[in-house]
Amino acid sequence: MEQNGKNQKITDGNYDQSLAVKCINGTFVGKKADNIISYKGIPFVGQQPVGNLRWKAPVDVTPDDWKADKEAAKKKPVIVWIFGGGFDVGGTTDPMYDCTNLLNENPDVIVVTISYRINVFGFFHLSHLSDGKDYPDAQNLGLLDQIKALKWVHENIAAFGGDPDNVTIWGESAGAASCTLLPLIKGSHQYFKRVIAQSGAPAQTRSTEQAIARTNNLMEKLGCKTVADLLKISAEDIMNVWAPLLGLYNVLGVRTFPERDGIYLPLDPWEAYANGAAKDIEFLQGCDKDEMNTFMGAIGEEAWNAWAEGRTAEKLAQLTDKEQALVKSYLNDIQGESYEPTVNLFSQLMFVAPQIRLSDEQTKAGGKSYTYYYRVESSQPYIKAGHASELPVVFAHPEITEFTGRAYDETFSKTMRKMWVQFAKTGNPSLSAAESPDGKAKEWPLYDMKDRQVMVLDEFDIHTAKESELKIVDWERTYFLTNYYMP
Repeated sequence: MEQNGKNQKITDGNYDQSLAVKCINGTFVGKKADNIISYKGIPFVGQQPVGNLRWKAPVDVTPDDWKADKEAAKKKPVIVWIFGGGFDVGGTTDPMYDCTNLLNENPDVIVVTISYRINVFGFFHLSHLSDGKDYPDAQNLGLLDQIKALKWVHENIAAFGGDPDNVTIWGESAGAASCTLLPLIKGSHQYFKRVIAQSGAPAQTRSTEQAIARTNNLMEKLGCKTVADLLKISAEDIMNVWAPLLGLYNVLGVRTFPERDGIYLPLDPWEAYANGAAKDIEFLQGCDKDEMNTFMGAIGEEAWNAWAEGRTAEKLAQLTDKEQALVKSYLNDIQGESYEPTVNLFSQLMFVAPQIRLSDEQTKAGGKSYTYYYRVESSQPYIKAGHASELPVVFAHPEITEFTGRAYDETFSKTMRKMWVQFAKTGNPSLSAAESPDGKAKEWPLYDMKDRQVMVLDEFDIHTAKESELKIVDWERTYFLTNYYMP
């Protein structure tokens, strides 16, 4: 039972029985407001990952009596939100992710938000250390936490009126990347059937060599040589050393990502998608037109140019001579302010090209992908249609203007949310005239390899178009960069 923001153990039986739900690991009592019943802080693990469990795989819940409440006669589709933040920051308590407005508008679904370990506690390679053999999962603990949470949802959501066989996982940025990586983990498909991925793809991963280098860097700064040494240091002290390394939102810093370890994630996620690893999962996914403008706007032109100069040189060093020439040609062709060539390049590298490649690989393998291209521009300086600028729209928070600078058109916003919910309910985001907030049908075609049709999300003109008309990616000069992933 939640009290003063924390869960309290029920001891006297004095609670509202109508708000109580019996789950396999206990009975939980929610709070009702605005016709929405919320249940907060429900544990999906048996023990919290602290102390000697700090870098261990999540522990399953301890069963209570295993007698969940009877299932509701009519079960609602379930949407599970996975937050973003570069795998380094973020959490479920962010006001942006409050779903009250979304659910008041769309009461025919259930939304679950889940936590997972981030930064060095969620993605930290340890097995190369002398005592690291006892920590074989440390490099991808954040993803394992997500799987454990999805398992709990699968086993318990029926008691809340949800359909365990109609679950959609939904995320943005690192949350979206998670949603595209989870289908590649063995045994995961039993827990969800659909994915909504906003600006996140398998490109947001790193190699074992890159992960080891990041670990060694932090170990040196902490003065540690073994995991035993690390366990003697408090989480707070580790973060005091880690935080200065992060840079802005991590993307401009040390680059924490899930690891392509060959254990949980394949060494080549693109190949796995091409071979049909997720062809039974339905996708709705896409990108924003000006992804990296959000980051440039946050740190300013001078700081961006300094970062971009070093990062561009680092990236070019990974390429062949021919590939280097192609990237330099791309940069030279972009006119405008000093930051615009590199902002466009890193938008392509980090978000845009990987998102289109995800549609390509999923479609070629026989899977379904409904793809969008978001173009609504912020009134904030520099941001344009930048990374995360669609979040206030899909969560129905027009009052949060950090990314948007203003409230967007209400009919457009409702339509976008309705398409998201419609996809979660049916696997197809198209809306009939009766379902569409503006009374006009919205037919969203599947992405295909002939026309590569996408849904263009403009504030006053939602319409379909071929990728060749939009020129979302530069097929010759940036698409191949997806082979090098993001770091």
